[in-house]
Amino acid sequence: MPDITLYFLQASRSIRTAWQLEELGLDYKVEFSERENGKAPQHFKDNSGDALGKFPLLKDGDLIVGESGAIAEYVDAPSPRSLVAGFADDRHHRYLCEKYDTENKLLPREEGMRVQCLRWIHASEATYALHALAILYTRWFGADNPAAAEKIEQGMSVNVCKDMDFLEAELGKSKGKFLVGDSVTVADCMMLFSAQFVLMRELGTKGRKWERIDKWIADCESTESYKRAVEKTGHKL
Repeated sequence: MPDITLYFLQASRSIRTAWQLEELGLDYKVEFSERENGKAPQHFKDNSGDALGKFPLLKDGDLIVGESGAIAEYVDAPSPRSLVAGFADDRHHRYLCEKYDTENKLLPREEGMRVQCLRWIHASEATYALHALAILYTRWFGADNPAAAEKIEQGMSVNVCKDMDFLEAELGKSKGKFLVGDSVTVADCMMLFSAQFVLMRELGTKGRKWERIDKWIADCESTESYKRAVEKTGHKL
């Protein structure tokens, strides 16, 4: 049996990892902390043993994996299970997926679906969170000059709207109600928080609505695995 502990900071990306663990049916312990003054408490950072003190943080026995994306994709030596068509020289084995997803439930073996999932793993942070957080930080640190901050936000909103338009279009192409077909994959686990964050905080959305995204969010939130993850961790935005 795995000896897994998830360090879970409230109102954070940590829900991504909890959802993945629930989808895989894995037992895990939760070390939970609320934020203090908007930040992770120092004692929680210290107890985690991670130098940066960022969350989620996953401990699997003696192994520590930080960053929500790295938990899904962990750089290591070649794994026999990664030697599939199109991935024979791939030195990445996706940590939770390759170690515990024996049925390729979250990271499909089929090459086209697998590539789509990998794109969304990275887009969730490198595109969606990056563009949204730039606006959030502008609001925080531009309070002394709201007119300038508003002008900057308007310029950066273009990227956010393009991102959301792309997500809307890709959902329209899916052959099911999730991003890569009719069942949850790691793409949904990673992207859901990013989309929820953008829409809830209205980060560059300019009052726009995306019907397919709204429906997809509702479908994700209604899965039994997501509801279990929320209940176990106390997650809320």
